[in-house]
Amino acid sequence: MHVLTLTANADAPFMNQQMAELERRGVSFTTLPISGEVAADTSRGPTDYLKTVPKVLAESTNGYDLIHAHYGLTAPMALAQLRTPVVLSLWGSDVHGPVKPISSACAPLCEEVVVMSEEMREVLGRDCRVIPDGVDLETFRPESQNRAREKVGWDDVDDAYQVLFPYSPDRTVKNYPRAKRVVSAADNLLDRPVELRTVSGVAHDAVPDYMNAADALLLTSDSEGSPNSVKEAMACNLPVVALDVGDVRERLSGVFPSRVATDDEELIVGLMDVLKRGERSNGREAAEEVSIERTADQMLEIYERVAGETEQRVRDPPQLESSTPD
Repeated sequence: MHVLTLTANADAPFMNQQMAELERRGVSFTTLPISGEVAADTSRGPTDYLKTVPKVLAESTNGYDLIHAHYGLTAPMALAQLRTPVVLSLWGSDVHGPVKPISSACAPLCEEVVVMSEEMREVLGRDCRVIPDGVDLETFRPESQNRAREKVGWDDVDDAYQVLFPYSPDRTVKNYPRAKRVVSAADNLLDRPVELRTVSGVAHDAVPDYMNAADALLLTSDSEGSPNSVKEAMACNLPVVALDVGDVRERLSGVFPSRVATDDEELIVGLMDVLKRGERSNGREAAEEVSIERTADQMLEIYERVAGETEQRVRDPPQLESSTPD
């Protein structure tokens, strides 16, 4: 099976991990990114997407079994061609933010729509498949905290608690200022200092070291689909303190110590409790439910069904009813 991938972010780790796992199952991919470069604090404009349409129309004639459009803004380009079936994966901000009208308009025209959580399905307001992005349990695994702190250069932090904010502070939707407020409050109330760390500029394959070095992960996003950082922290047995966004509550069900909060006060209390306990969580067992192997199997099932149904229609086109004149 050969799939054309359309994406606004060709470097997205969770997408590339999924594609690599599907390649092990015999799927081949050609990736077509949106035209133009984009910096961390800017976004592409309509012109960049329009420039990509002719490329999609030309590339789509090369015998693909389906087109997998990642993110709502790529859906119109995928649907501009009329021959190849489209699978649309929505990432979160394309359901909660200003892109939602485009996602909602395109979703009924796609052969299959995949979202990351039940909450996203409810917001989108239509039937679709819920498949959280998978986590690589070989890459993200528990390791010695002392050894991890040596790797990331935190071995001189004395007795300070280390709280990890798993995104760049520049990503507005992740709400770094809120994380700073929460950590500052905890720092004032605890008898040990609390430091807030980020993974800004850190390569994804080095993130497990930071998660194993930290005492807690803090997620303060305004919205999420199924945040991979939470699942990756679970796989490392790193306690998580997070706002109730996306599928966070579902993922952290039964994971202890961790805390799901609805406001700043609950975040502060939850973070203080987790830090004072000083324990690793039992998250890895729960993370097995969303391993990259399991989620790739679910996506492959969609690919095979969509491609199979299209092949069946080509092989057995509907017959027009003939009429006999009186």
